[in-house]
Amino acid sequence: MESREQNYGITGEAPQAGHGTSGHDPAEGNRGDHDALGGGATVMGTREERTWSVLSHLSGFLNIFTLFLGPVAALVVWLVYRDRSPKVAFNALQSAAYQGAWLAVLGIGWSLTILLTFVLVGFLLIPAMLILTVVPFAHMGYAAYKVSKDGEYRYPIVADLIENR
Repeated sequence: MESREQNYGITGEAPQAGHGTSGHDPAEGNRGDHDALGGGATVMGTREERTWSVLSHLSGFLNIFTLFLGPVAALVVWLVYRDRSPKVAFNALQSAAYQGAWLAVLGIGWSLTILLTFVLVGFLLIPAMLILTVVPFAHMGYAAYKVSKDGEYRYPIVADLIENR
């Protein structure tokens, strides 16, 4: 009888071909059933892909409370799922880049608004900046909705930049 080492997705290695495909070993738990269907520790279902893709888009709402952890959360999703699902990896990376770009735009915009407030012109920019601050949250919410329904959403410029990297 050959001895084999079990990989439960901890090391990131794909299971070796032929292991777990010829029946159910009680020591493997439910993993044997998953392998019998042709899957493995690195295969994701459509529902799980959509869930993580939606969560990567919704991570932008962390910025309301933390000001910067939204892109960090999306990058964590990308790091965890980049080898398991190209779809989740693309959505997470696109969300992180989109959030980072908006954080830069809003940071510069609010800084200029505050500086120009000292010469009274900045007071006119405050309503525009308030509206501009809401735009990315509405867009990320829409992206999460589209991913949950259709399974795909592409941010206009960011998606092309990511695909061409």
